[in-house]
Amino acid sequence: MSIMNAATDNDPPTGPSGPPGPVAFQLVLLRRMADHQPGLVEDALHTLGASRADLLEANRRWQARMHAPRAPGGLRPYRALLGAPESVTARRLGDMTCEALTWPVPLWPDLRFEILTTERGAVWNAWLVRAPGAPAPALRTTADLAPWSCTVDEVARAFPPARPMEGSAPTRWALACTVPDPDPDAAPHALVTEFTWGLFQRLVDRTA
Repeated sequence: MSIMNAATDNDPPTGPSGPPGPVAFQLVLLRRMADHQPGLVEDALHTLGASRADLLEANRRWQARMHAPRAPGGLRPYRALLGAPESVTARRLGDMTCEALTWPVPLWPDLRFEILTTERGAVWNAWLVRAPGAPAPALRTTADLAPWSCTVDEVARAFPPARPMEGSAPTRWALACTVPDPDPDAAPHALVTEFTWGLFQRLVDRTA
């Protein structure tokens, strides 16, 4: 995992007492990750210069923004915190044409936050992906699956056939897959890999 200082003097504010918008959004991402990786989240809060109270308040504001009556939908809540996207590209998914928008995420400089929107502007998917040109991790065995090291797409490609499973919350994903053990003489593991906002969090042994 690579973490760098995310706060800058040029970040737009979210409110009179709130952290800069991109920092606030990273706190929202961390709130869900804290359920599985509290230690990594504490380290990230230190890097951001934020407290647990800041995390909870940023998440409270985000939930209020997303679920308030007459709340603006689509991209507007994301743009309000993240500003203009770094890139906007057309993408074809089956019979559907989407627009993919990405933003840098300073806590994870090798990743981007990606939103896929439909032709009518609705948000179809929102998660973390590998940045263009950034090297993907080498995933060969269970030893390579470190928390926050890889994305949904990377695990699916490394351990086919990976079967998508329903996550425990809207921002969570899971893949059922068989992963080799570091010991070549050991049997492969039937595992569930769990992700939050598209970033790997933990392994669950399906045989337990």
